[in-house]
Order: sequence, then structure tokens, then C-alpha cells
Amino acid sequence: MRRVCLIRHGATRANEARLYCGSSDLPLSDRGLAELLHLREAAGYPERAGYSVYTSGMVRTEQTLEALFGPVAHQVEPDLRELDFGVFELHSYEELAERADYQTWISGDNENQRCPGGESGREMTARVWRAFRRLVGAGDALIVTHGGPIAAIMTGLFPGEGKNRFQWQSAPGHGYQIELEADGGGLVPRTYRPIPESRPLDHKKGSD
Repeated sequence: MRRVCLIRHGATRANEARLYCGSSDLPLSDRGLAELLHLREAAGYPERAGYSVYTSGMVRTEQTLEALFGPVAHQVEPDLRELDFGVFELHSYEELAERADYQTWISGDNENQRCPGGESGREMTARVWRAFRRLVGAGDALIVTHGGPIAAIMTGLFPGEGKNRFQWQSAPGHGYQIELEADGGGLVPRTYRPIPESRPLDHKKGSD
């Protein structure tokens, strides 16, 4: 059985102000760091022993890893970064609402349509999956990453849940612990449960 932990970074000032933030390398906010430290004390995170540890390399994921697990030896995987929102970076809906290019993006197929100067959802998903397959193929993995990549991975692993990417989005400091089983030369997802979570809550693949 292969184990994977996906944890979203703590909150930044951009998260708190509801700004688009993907490629912008922001630190945790004071409140975001305090929330992580509270979660660490009040809730159960997996023991990191036995896991290879990875981050996207962005400041907010590096700070989250240290806040939750201490100064842990780890590797950086840039393909686990958040969607690049291009010219929409660090702007809110209210600031962008009158822009024609923004209205075209939010009202169209933004899985396939790029943010001007940035990425499409499909492009982000493709690079995230390249990294995920590589890391999971190497052994048990604890990954501190971003909301978009976590949602893209969970949507791909558990399509039978019928959830879209927004429904899989984790709150800051939260995520999923997944078990995958070897099957026919590959790894098949079997169960997941929330991180942190004091009560085990397993969901079978394909259940509704």
C-alpha cells in the first residue's frame, strides 16, 4: 500500500483579501501562521516518519512545512505550483469585473482557456500530474502544495465522487491522506481521509 499526504499551505494576505494568487511568491500572513500553529496543537497531522517530503518551493509552502513539522529535510518540485493567473495575479474579482479579458475567461471554458499571460487549468493539471506520478512512484510522499494542485489530483483520483475542482478545494493547512494499492503494474487509489482529522473517515473509490 502506498501512502500520500497532500497538505495545502497556510493562508497569505492574498487569500485573506480574496485575490487571485498563483505565481506570486507570497509568505504566510501573521494570522495564517498562527492558524497553522493552532492546528498543529489541536488536531492530528500524520507522523512524517516513512514519508519522503516535498514542497512546491514557494515561500508559503516552505513556511507551512516548517510550521507543521519543523525543519524537515525535503525536496522541491516546482511542477506542484499553483495555477499562474497571469495578468489577473493579486487582483480581486471586484477589481477585474469590468475587464473584457477577465469576463471572457470566467465565462468561458477556463479549463482550456489560458489566463492572459498565464496558464489554463488543463496546463496546470498536466504538470501537476507529471510530478505526482513521479513522486508517488518513488514511495510514500508527504506533499505541501496549493489548493489548485490538490483539487486537480483528487478530481483525477476519485472521479466517482462526482465532485468538481472547487468542491475538492482544501482550506489552508488542510488536505487529504490517500492510500493507493498496486494493481497490474500501477497504483490504484483506494481510500482517502481529511487532514487534519481526529476521526478516521474513509471513502471507497467510486462511492456516492
